[in-house]
Amino acid sequence: MTRQAVGEPRPRPHRAPSGTGRRAGPRRRRRNVLRLKGRNERSPRPRLPPAHRPPPRGEPGLRPALSHPGPRADRRGGGRRARGRALGVVRGRGEDDRGGEEVLRGGDSRGENPWAVGGPGGEPAAGERVVDEGATAPNHFFTTEVVFALAAADAKSPAARKAADFLATPAQTDAYAYPAGKDGIPDATAAARLALVAEATGKDPRAFGGRDLLGDLVKYVCPRDIGVGDPVEGCLTKGDFRTTGQSDAQAMAVIALLGGGVTPPADAVNRLTALQCEDGGFTGVLIRSGGWCDSDANSTGLITLALKRAGGHDAAVQKARAYLKKSQLPTAAWPSASSMTTGSPASTAWAVQALRALGDDAFADAGLSWLSRHQFLGAGFGFEEDDTESRLFPTSTVALAGAKSDLVTLTTKKVDPPTPPAGAAPDLVKGTAYLTDRGRLVQGRYYESGPGTGFADYGLTIDGAYALAATGKDNTALRGIVDFLDKGGKDGKGRGIHDWTLIGTKYAAGGSIGKTALLAEAVGRDPRAFGGQDLIAALAKGTCTARTETAGQCAAKGNYTYATSVFSQSLGVMAQVRAGETAAAAEPIAYLKSLQDPSGGWVSLIGEPSGTEVDSTAMAAMTLDLLPDAGSQAAVDKGLAWLAGRQKEDGGFPGASGNSVNSAALAVQGLSLDSSKYAVQIARARAFLASRQNGDGGFDIAKGGQPGSDVRASTQALGGTTGISFGTLARSLEGTAPEPLPSTSVLPSASPSASPTAPVIVTPGEDAGAAGSSGGSGSGGGGALASTGPRVGGLAAAALVLALGGWGLTRAAKRRRENTGSRA
Repeated sequence: MTRQAVGEPRPRPHRAPSGTGRRAGPRRRRRNVLRLKGRNERSPRPRLPPAHRPPPRGEPGLRPALSHPGPRADRRGGGRRARGRALGVVRGRGEDDRGGEEVLRGGDSRGENPWAVGGPGGEPAAGERVVDEGATAPNHFFTTEVVFALAAADAKSPAARKAADFLATPAQTDAYAYPAGKDGIPDATAAARLALVAEATGKDPRAFGGRDLLGDLVKYVCPRDIGVGDPVEGCLTKGDFRTTGQSDAQAMAVIALLGGGVTPPADAVNRLTALQCEDGGFTGVLIRSGGWCDSDANSTGLITLALKRAGGHDAAVQKARAYLKKSQLPTAAWPSASSMTTGSPASTAWAVQALRALGDDAFADAGLSWLSRHQFLGAGFGFEEDDTESRLFPTSTVALAGAKSDLVTLTTKKVDPPTPPAGAAPDLVKGTAYLTDRGRLVQGRYYESGPGTGFADYGLTIDGAYALAATGKDNTALRGIVDFLDKGGKDGKGRGIHDWTLIGTKYAAGGSIGKTALLAEAVGRDPRAFGGQDLIAALAKGTCTARTETAGQCAAKGNYTYATSVFSQSLGVMAQVRAGETAAAAEPIAYLKSLQDPSGGWVSLIGEPSGTEVDSTAMAAMTLDLLPDAGSQAAVDKGLAWLAGRQKEDGGFPGASGNSVNSAALAVQGLSLDSSKYAVQIARARAFLASRQNGDGGFDIAKGGQPGSDVRASTQALGGTTGISFGTLARSLEGTAPEPLPSTSVLPSASPSASPTAPVIVTPGEDAGAAGSSGGSGSGGGGALASTGPRVGGLAAAALVLALGGWGLTRAAKRRRENTGSRA
C-alpha cells in the first residue's frame, strides 16, 4: 500500500452522502436545549478523518467542512477548560443559555422551559430527536449518536429508549435507511447505525421500523469486485456493504451483525483487514488493494473493536494495538490525522475505547486524563484541542470512552447464564471431565462410533462440542474439537467432517450441514467457510422445491434434502437464521411450523407417520424462538405448554429409551425459553438429571435402563442442564491455543484420567497472540505514555449524557419473553 505524499489532497470516494436521506444544500445549525458552544469567537476548522465527519449537507460526493456559527456573547464562560478534573455535570434544569451549534431539540413554545415536553405547532415531544436549526426534519445521524451516548451511561436510560422509539417508527426508519424506497437498496451506513441503536436499547434489529436491518445488511454485501462480471450497483470491492463507501460504516455493520447474533459474511470482515496500512493503523476510506493508505486513530479504534469481536484476526488486531500505542502523543492524546501534532477529543476517545477493550488500561486511562483537562466547563468537547466550541459528535464519542464502554460492549447482549433453581443439579465439572477424557475423546479431537475403530462419529462429536460450549469448563478441549473439524482433520480412516455432511454431493444432508454450521456460529467461526465449505449456501441450495419420490430426499417443499426428522430440519433453520438468512429460510421455517400438531407438540419423523415427542418439540421451540413474529412466538408458547404437560412425577420425560436422560435435558432447554413460568418443572428435571449422573461424571441413558455412563446421553445431559438454547449458544475461544492436528487416529487409553485438560492461556506480545488477550497495563513496546495527572477511571459522562439523562420520559411497555437461558 502507498502512503499519501505531503501536501497531496486526500482522496474521497465519489458517492452520494450516506445515512442522511437529504438533498444537497446549505448546512444548517442544530438547535436544542443542550448548550454545546464555546467562547464568543469562531473555532478553528475541525480536522476529522473523512470516515468520522458528521453527515455532509453539501454536494454529493464531497464532504464539506463543518459550518460554524458567528460570534456571540458568552455570559457563562462555556469555552473555558475544566482543567484538572474529571468530566462534570452540566447545568441543571431550567437554565436558559441557548444558541449552541449542535444541540438537542427541546423546550416549550415560548422557549422558557428547556425541559418542557412538546413544542409549537403540535410538534412531537421533546427529547426524541436532533433537528437542524431552522428545519423540521430530524437529523437521524446525530440522533443515533445521542442514543449511543445515553445508553453507554445508563443501559436502561429512558431518554435513549425514547429516541430509539422515535427512530423505530416506520416513517423515520425508511427516511433514514431506505431513501431509495421499499424495493431499493438500503443505505448500509444508516441501516447499521439503526441496528446498533436497536441492540443498545433492547430492541430487535430484525424488526425495527418494520424492517429486518440485519437481513438487509447481509443481503446487500458485494459479491465481486468491480470489473469482474456484470457490475453490481453500489459495489466497488467484494465484501463491501453496498452504499457504505467508508470504513467506519463497514465496521459498524460488522459489529451490528455480531451484536444481533448473526455471523457476518467472511468477505465483509476480511474487507476490514484489507484497510490496514503498513504502520498497523487503518484508513478511513474503503480503499482497494495497493491504494493510498493513511492511518488515523478514529478508524483504527473502531475497526480494531470490530475485528476483535469477530475473532480470527489476531495478527491484524495486534498490529493495530501497537499502532495505537506508538501514535499516542506525549500529551497522552491521539491526533485526528497522522500529520497532526495536537490532540483530538474524538480520536482520543476512539483509541481509548479500543485499547481498553484490549486490556491496555494504562494507555486508556492516560487518554481519559487528557480528555478531562480538555473538557469545557459546560462539559462538552470540541473536535481539536484548540477548538473553542463544544460539538455533539466528539462529545458523544467521549461519553462512550468515559463510561468505559464502546459500540461492541454497548450492543453485545448482556445475558447471564440461567440461574439454576435451588435443589439438586448435575456436577458440570465432573461431567466435563468425563467428556474430555482422552479415553473417550480421541486425541482430544473426536468420539469414535465404536471403541478402537478409528471411525469418527461426527454427529456425536459435535454434540460434545455443544456441551462444552454450554458449560465453559474446558475451552481448550472445545477448541481442539473445533479446529479438528474446521481445519481439515481426519479420523483414523482418513475421513473428515464433510465425509459426514456429504456437502457437494447429491446426497448432501441438510441436518448434518445445519448441525455443523450451528457449531461454527456458536464458537465465532464462519459458517460460510467452515471446513473449507460454505455451509449456509449449501443449506439454501439443499432446500427442496417440491416433494420427490426418492426415499428420504424431499418430503415436501421447504424440507432440507435428506433431513428426515424435525430435529434435523430445526438445525438447518437455526443455522440459516443465525447467519442472517431469515428470508432464505422462509420456506424451511414454514415447513417446520406445519409439522406442529394441534396439541402443541411436534412429530418426530418427516416423510413417514410418527407421533409427537419431547425431543422434537423442544428443538422446534428453540428454533422458532429466534423469530420475533407473533405466529412463531405463539407456536413456541403452545409447544412449551405441551412439554410441561409431559413431565413425569420423578421429574423425567418420556423418550425413545424410556424415562430418558436425553429427553429430560432437551426439555430443560426448551422450558428455559420461559424460565420464570416453568421454574418448578425445570428444577424437577434438573434434579432428575442429577440422579442419573454416575461417579465417573457420565450419565445413564435412562432411568431403569442398563446402568453405566453413556457418552451420547452425557453430552446432552451436560449441555441441557444449563438451560441454554442451541439457538443462542455462544462461547468465545479467545485465550485458547491451537494444537497441531493429528493425521491419524490413536486408540483410546485404557485408563481414563479423572480431570479435564488444563486450559492453555496465551499471553501475546505486541506482534502475535490472541486478540483481546491482556498485555497488562501498558505492556509492550512503543507509545508515548505520559504521566498526565490522576487516573480517571471514574470519568463518568459528558454533558450530552448527563443533560439528556434529565429528560422526563417513559418507556412504552413491550411484552418480551424472559429468556434467561439465551447465552453462555
